[in-house]
Amino acid sequence: MAGSVGGGSSRSKRYDDNSQINVTPFVDVMLVLLIIFMVAAPLASVNVKVDLPPSTVNPAKVKDPVYVSLQTNGKIFIGDTQFTYDKFPAALVAAASNNYNRRIYIRADKTVQYKEVMRVMNVVQDTGFYQIALVAEDRIKR
Repeated sequence: MAGSVGGGSSRSKRYDDNSQINVTPFVDVMLVLLIIFMVAAPLASVNVKVDLPPSTVNPAKVKDPVYVSLQTNGKIFIGDTQFTYDKFPAALVAAASNNYNRRIYIRADKTVQYKEVMRVMNVVQDTGFYQIALVAEDRIKR
């Protein structure tokens, strides 16, 4: 009897040492699933090609607008003056007369990639201008 009581206590001690659940494999599997869904989610978005219509709204009358133009070859202009991306923020502030409430009008060739237009918009916002307008072709029949 004494042997069985002693054996039972040592056996229960072994179970007590290993009674905790190891969650590391569970966390690893969940992280892999999270990565898979993060990669797959953008691929599941709609990829419908859309030919956007031209603007049919009467253009706003603006006194002394600040135009930023982007050409297909990647050249960026403020008004009629070409700038590099390094000198662009300072030139934009000077063109807007240090008035950060002025609206900046962005004109881009229709063949310019969207990422390049977004790059220009990000630089304009990082400079401190948050009123940005995109210029479309005026197709109003008058």
